[in-house]
Amino acid sequence: ILMVDEKGKNMKCLTFFLMLPETVKNRSKKSSKKGNSSSGSNSKLPPVCYEIITLKTKKKKKMAADIFPRKKPANTNTTAVQQYHQQNLNNNNTIPAPNWQGLYPTIRERNAVMFNNDLMADVHFVVGPPGGTQRLPGHKYVLAVGSSVFHAMFYGELAEDKDEIRIPDVEPAAFLAMLKYIYCDEIDLAADTVLATLYAAKKYIVPHLARACVNFLETSLSAKNACVLLSQSCLFEEPDLTQRCWEVIDAQAELALKSEGFCDIDFQTLESILRRETLNAKEIVVFEAALNWAEVECQRQELTATIENKRKVLGKALYLIRIPTMALDDFANGAAQSGILTLNETNDIFLWYTAAKKPELQFVSKPRKGLVPQRCHRFQSCAYRSNQWRYRGRCDSIQFAVDKRVFIAGFGLYGSSCGSAEYSAKIELKRQGVILGQNLSKYFSDGSSNTFPVWFEYPVQIEPDTFYTASVILDGNELSYFGQEGMTEVQCGKVTVQFQCSSDSTNGTGVQGGQIPELIFYA
Repeated sequence: ILMVDEKGKNMKCLTFFLMLPETVKNRSKKSSKKGNSSSGSNSKLPPVCYEIITLKTKKKKKMAADIFPRKKPANTNTTAVQQYHQQNLNNNNTIPAPNWQGLYPTIRERNAVMFNNDLMADVHFVVGPPGGTQRLPGHKYVLAVGSSVFHAMFYGELAEDKDEIRIPDVEPAAFLAMLKYIYCDEIDLAADTVLATLYAAKKYIVPHLARACVNFLETSLSAKNACVLLSQSCLFEEPDLTQRCWEVIDAQAELALKSEGFCDIDFQTLESILRRETLNAKEIVVFEAALNWAEVECQRQELTATIENKRKVLGKALYLIRIPTMALDDFANGAAQSGILTLNETNDIFLWYTAAKKPELQFVSKPRKGLVPQRCHRFQSCAYRSNQWRYRGRCDSIQFAVDKRVFIAGFGLYGSSCGSAEYSAKIELKRQGVILGQNLSKYFSDGSSNTFPVWFEYPVQIEPDTFYTASVILDGNELSYFGQEGMTEVQCGKVTVQFQCSSDSTNGTGVQGGQIPELIFYA
């Protein structure tokens, strides 16, 4: 059937015959050939019901989202739409309206309504360990589309037709986060459940969610959680995350070793940390951290935390602590009196410090290499004048940003231009007004134009593409050297550093000249 629209353009039509048996179709075809004269012969046919639906031809196919751009619903339906759009994590999401499908223009939105919804659910999961389970509904088709494991589970050759599946090794919150991604195409991660979600994503082979979990962990990585994440990254076989963890642990080793998370690592991870050559920490800190881990491990094994049991759980890992490389005071006042060493071990180590003929030790006696700090020098020359650079309690400050994660260990500062002098320096590192690190220390300058390092207590983690403020307040000789011909961008190895003036600077330091000639960092 051909129809013409109001503008005279041809329009294609489709004719649907409803309730038309095959015999009726054949007779209808014959009658159409006879024309009007055959109308009498067909008078006994049952009435034919049909409907003509006109479809305009389109040059290009469009998706539902293109045809129906998402808009705010009318006021009359606002409450209903909000109710359906909210994903109910308490597993009582019901659909009271018979035409809820009409509220959502795209298949993605309609699919999202099924998330954690008993409507049309053909499988249920009992998730969590005994005593902490949660029963969650699922839809086999949706799950199979989102995961090859679910596809094999429901449609594979060995598929089992079960209405209820128990999953005791996955936390309910993590399983819900995975379902939300499969149903809604939304990634909803939280710091306290991201590791469990990564486990679920790995188990059910949902790679994009797993990658998002790893990215989340990398951005939230710090000295406080680096040791735990190192242990988990090895378990999940995520080499990139493992490398990032080692970068943090090496640079901020003392903070990482003193964190609560260090005591939660497994024995294999403990050994790998104690064996690490580039660990940037005093050996007495490594020793105390190992004892703290041993005490918690005794509790995990339901042992009394005695000296004997601590040594027992440490096993051969004790000899990975480089006790002979400690400062003599640290050994005498710390390790020697801890009780963890035998009398012979204590005597041999004392002889190692003092005797010309040193005894053989089971402990590693070679110092760790640690990390070599890099220096970013931002001036091309320096100078001094009879009236510069003066300090009267005012602040010298500069802002900087890097393109890769680094760890600022301290600043290089100029010293006196009038001979040897001692300076008191209060250094500070801030981000958006928040103090990340500060220290008050003294340094001695020999009258040369060299820079002199001033260190933070612990290296400060610096994230890329964000400006930080480096500041110093000096007290000492009135005149010092100062930098000039400053650069706005400096390449230091693989790290690019950009500089800009800081509003905190009240003593004249800026990009072109002044104090704070160097940033000292690990990368």
